[in-house]
Amino acid sequence: METPSQPTTRLYLVPCMLTICGLFSGFYSMVASINGHFQAAAIAILVAAVFDALDGRVARLTGSTSSFGMELDSLCDIVSFGVAPGLLAYLWALTPYGRYGWLAGFLYVAATALRLARFNVQTGEDSDGNFTGLPCPAAAGMVATAVLFSTVVLNRTDTVRHISLLLLVYLLSYLMISTHRYLSFKHLDIPKEKRFHALAGMILLLALLASEPHITLCVAMLLYVLSGPVMGSYRRIRATSRGKKLWKLRKSRPAEQDESN
Repeated sequence: METPSQPTTRLYLVPCMLTICGLFSGFYSMVASINGHFQAAAIAILVAAVFDALDGRVARLTGSTSSFGMELDSLCDIVSFGVAPGLLAYLWALTPYGRYGWLAGFLYVAATALRLARFNVQTGEDSDGNFTGLPCPAAAGMVATAVLFSTVVLNRTDTVRHISLLLLVYLLSYLMISTHRYLSFKHLDIPKEKRFHALAGMILLLALLASEPHITLCVAMLLYVLSGPVMGSYRRIRATSRGKKLWKLRKSRPAEQDESN
């Protein structure tokens, strides 16, 4: 007898259709990028991210998780969060750099494939509920929100050229295949006495995002992208300081023993 927690090979219609809707959004983003409609392409990638978040949650809530759905989700993700943002980044900002531009786009797609492969062979999330490496939807969201920020705030609807965008694509490619830890936000354990404050904070955050979405979404995505290296550096600094304290403590013990003798 199958249990809901164990993936099966059955095909469940609703989660798979949500996944296909995400694939449609990713494909539409590619078509819009080729036609030069970069803002529409960026919005389509964000819509694909919404469908990607919904299909897994619907499958878990309805007990309809399956191996078929997991494989379909990964295959669709390589299009929606690999090829689509890679093509968007290339046509929007990397074309002026020639070989370095299309190599950056290819590196992004390859890093997405490697990130998804590692995600599939692992358990997805670590035991503490975090991700190893930058999630692909977050990397694609960073590219999409950067396009929206440029087209709406800077009034640039055509191809742009700035070295920071080329470096951003290389940085996202590295972070996806890195071992930096990123929060999952799927298993937030909020104490009962603080849930009301958490709800008020979420409403305030939603209002802030809705006020200037082209700016706040880009800033929020950038902060999440940088959170992995920053927290990793913080952990290493703490580990180094603890090691120095332990070394000093061990070094002082023999001297104390000699004095007692």
